[in-house]
Amino acid sequence: MAKACDLKRGGLVGIDGQPYVVESMKVSTPSARGAASIYHFRFRNLVTKAKKDISCKGEEPFAEIDFERRAVQYLYREGDLYTFMDTEDFSQFALAKDAIEEQMLYLVEDMEGIWALKSDGRVLTIEMPLKVDLKVTACDPVMKGATAASRSKPATCETGLVVQVPEYLEAGEVITVDTATGNYLSRANTAKF
Repeated sequence: MAKACDLKRGGLVGIDGQPYVVESMKVSTPSARGAASIYHFRFRNLVTKAKKDISCKGEEPFAEIDFERRAVQYLYREGDLYTFMDTEDFSQFALAKDAIEEQMLYLVEDMEGIWALKSDGRVLTIEMPLKVDLKVTACDPVMKGATAASRSKPATCETGLVVQVPEYLEAGEVITVDTATGNYLSRANTAKF
């Protein structure tokens, strides 16, 4: 049994016999003496995709899920199906668009560093790397006098993701994006592109 205080974002637990992933969590500590910290979780059911909010104390137990974590590579998209390949045994599997709704805006063909979480021989979900490099395909032109400390502007990436970037960035540049928040982090090291 996993305790609430040990859970992290992306962790898997069993609730009412169903597999859930921790989407987000917040901890609030009451100001009264002796009061226990309260953990506020948002879980997503990996089968039905339904969200569930739970608040509990840190010692609250959650059932653990028996799963296997496998390294996979994203290959291509065909219609509403996204195809991946296991990098160990080279087997391929496809996931529907609605199964990876949160992750699909970060997927670029031939992307590695992705993990598939499998249970009972079935892929439950994929786990993205903490940050990804995406090419900016469209944004407003650079304004004269724009500096690194100036305002931001929206930029559309190759996957359709819209990110707020510094005003000095141009279309065609590669940026690094945080997959947890969807925020711009920096210009990417373009040596590999």
